[in-house]
Amino acid sequence: MDGTGGATTTVIADLIYPLGDLLLAAFVIGVFGVVGWRPGPVLGTVGLGLLLTTVADGASLYSSATGAAGSTVVDALWPASAIALGWAAWQPTRPSPNVTLDGRRLLVMPWAFGLTALALLTQNAFDPLHPAAYALAIATTAGVLARMSLTFSENLRLVARSRAEALTDALTGLGNRRSLLLDVDDAARMAGPHHRYAVLLFDLNGFKGYNDTYGHPAGDALLARLGDRLVAMVAGRGRAYRLGGDEFCVLARVDDGTAELLTADAIAALTEHGDGFSVTTACGVAVLPDEAQDTSAALALADRRLYEDKSGRATTEPDSTREVLLQVLREREPDLHEHLHGVASLAREVGRAFGLPAEELDTVVRAAELHDVGKVAVPDAILHKPARLDPAERRVIQRHSEVGERILAISPALRPVARVVRASHERWDGQGLSRWSGGRGHPARRPDRRGV
Repeated sequence: MDGTGGATTTVIADLIYPLGDLLLAAFVIGVFGVVGWRPGPVLGTVGLGLLLTTVADGASLYSSATGAAGSTVVDALWPASAIALGWAAWQPTRPSPNVTLDGRRLLVMPWAFGLTALALLTQNAFDPLHPAAYALAIATTAGVLARMSLTFSENLRLVARSRAEALTDALTGLGNRRSLLLDVDDAARMAGPHHRYAVLLFDLNGFKGYNDTYGHPAGDALLARLGDRLVAMVAGRGRAYRLGGDEFCVLARVDDGTAELLTADAIAALTEHGDGFSVTTACGVAVLPDEAQDTSAALALADRRLYEDKSGRATTEPDSTREVLLQVLREREPDLHEHLHGVASLAREVGRAFGLPAEELDTVVRAAELHDVGKVAVPDAILHKPARLDPAERRVIQRHSEVGERILAISPALRPVARVVRASHERWDGQGLSRWSGGRGHPARRPDRRGV
């Protein structure tokens, strides 16, 4: 002000350039921090040009304020800055670096401004600052604190979201196995004579057949519906979980006699019947602290009871139907029983050798036992014919696997078995039935080289 005679417009004109240079320099420093302090030749040249401009404008401001003569060296910085910026613009376009705004790079600007403000406030204790400088330092400190608060709040939201995802089943929105273990640990610590908790494990019956028949999207929708029913049923009494696949769980506070009622309600919630399908559930229950005192003991007891219940139901509709059909075959063809038993044993050993899961192995074995069920529709005159079959008779015999599929497909639980039975006489390439070897009394003739 003194050096320019106090003219406001002159002072403003002198200050605009260096203040603009400071903003540009701060921006360039921030960009350098974002790209990991590896700006490359183009950004580096831009930074050099802006630095030269800052030095030149600062020297010009000093000369204007003090009345000193301008330096020719300083005057040369302006064209040098323009050359540097022009050279940066002349560089060929290159792919932009893959910039990720995370980690320590986000701290570059807050740290720079915060340390500058702290330095000014420290200096103010020894040499009082101009009021404007003091206000800017305080405002900067407040801005850094506000930015830290936003970062902290964002981190809390991320932690809460990560925790929810880690403890929640994505399909049903129920708690997952990890969530169950944590809650059962809490229940085991609080359990006592007047605080009893029931752990109920459920495994759906018939879900695999439903999934195979209607597809995985329909199966997922069914699991979501059953999960919603289980949540509604247990509301106010406890919490529901999905442990994976078709396994569910309930942890609930119970009193004398209420565990049985809770079990019945949960089984009803996890049961659904429809046109051609029936999904039920097996259940195992353990009560804390009456029957178990810790998490592992409670889950092990409930799991053992679950599979005892599932084994007790094993002779329900699928096996009952199987026994009926096998008995029909025994009555029709007494000599066929040994053949079917041998095929089933061989299929079991082959399935085990291939490492088939238990459910798939069971399907293969059932199909092996029932692969000739379609012969009940073949007339005895054809089935027992000692001579060579004519083409019409051969076609009747060849259709017995299709007939077997239609018979078994009536039972929803045996539909996976029906599909295997239908394919039991297919060629390896799936292009049709292999040649029939002849009547029952004939030794097997050589099959088609392309067939089975």
